Amino acid sequence: MKTDPKTQPIQAILDHAVAGGRISPADALTLLTSEDWTSIIAAGHARRNVLHGPKDVSYTAFRVINYTNFCDVDCTFCSFKDEIESDRGYTLSLDQIAAKTEEAMTLGVDQIFFQGGVNPKLPLSYYTDAFRMLRDHFGVAIRALSPIEVKRLAENVGLTVSELLFELKEVGLGSVPGAGAEILTERMRDVLSPKKLSGADWCAVMGECHKLDLPGSCNIVFGSVETPEDIVEHFTMLRDQQDKTGGFRSFIPWVFQAQTKRFPIRHVTGREYLRLLAVSRLFFDNIPNIEVSIMVMGRELAELALTAGGNDISSIVIEENVLKSSGLKTMRAAERFIREAGFEPKRRTMNYEFGKYPEMLPETVTAAPKG
Repeated sequence: MKTDPKTQPIQAILDHAVAGGRISPADALTLLTSEDWTSIIAAGHARRNVLHGPKDVSYTAFRVINYTNFCDVDCTFCSFKDEIESDRGYTLSLDQIAAKTEEAMTLGVDQIFFQGGVNPKLPLSYYTDAFRMLRDHFGVAIRALSPIEVKRLAENVGLTVSELLFELKEVGLGSVPGAGAEILTERMRDVLSPKKLSGADWCAVMGECHKLDLPGSCNIVFGSVETPEDIVEHFTMLRDQQDKTGGFRSFIPWVFQAQTKRFPIRHVTGREYLRLLAVSRLFFDNIPNIEVSIMVMGRELAELALTAGGNDISSIVIEENVLKSSGLKTMRAAERFIREAGFEPKRRTMNYEFGKYPEMLPETVTAAPKG
């Protein structure tokens, strides 16, 4: 059988990656710009099946608590924030945080994702009191504070990042999300969020988290004016950081949503999303899990992504105030989705620990209303 000459330039790259070899940034750029996307997603799925049980797809559930929407960072793509002096913004009280946590626990959810705007008026005691309450009163796992929140809080209270993280870990912090990365190249930082951390600073903060055994995730948000070269540079920064500190449990590709008129977005095709996800599986030889975004991409494309390199669905989110969600609303629905896609569900913690939760879920599990 003759080989299609259009596939020859990428086939050696794909074979090398599927076998576990490290591909170069130049190789990744070749794949991201190749029109042979079906060969690429097939290779992504093959590599995924080497690393994970071919029938296994994991998921988790957590409650997001957006504790404040006051923020002085002013990202061009964000409609969530309110100005620091605004009379429309909010900061949740401890009682409000407790009420949201109680509601989550009645639904069988014991993990809290605590994140908000960068609010310089909040003292360190606000965070330590909240985390101590969540740990001691409710016994929930706490994932909290993006790198920009961590760094700005450390500066505001006169601590190093490491010192701050140590204090927060002492009162219950268990992991730190890789939020606020979007795209880490200098060119795109100027477009997205000039006041946010540079790519190097973002990586440095996550590295400090990893050194203190505070793992997390990493991601990309694409679908604006980024170039394939920006994407590859972003990938390379993440892989290099993982080589150094090893705390990224997963990688998640997200797509920008329309939130403000001052930020340009474009339509991301299904094949573009699947190709990028597959390339991430092949490129990140040191990050074990690739999460599929149902919340943003929808169920049909997410099903295909589970055969393009993904092994986890970016999971049940109880209350989401930042993004418009197309996601699953209950744990029962998550398990049903995974089975209907041809896989077997495995519930995990936010830190990819298995075996904590029962396999059978009650039919009464439902998501909480927003608010």
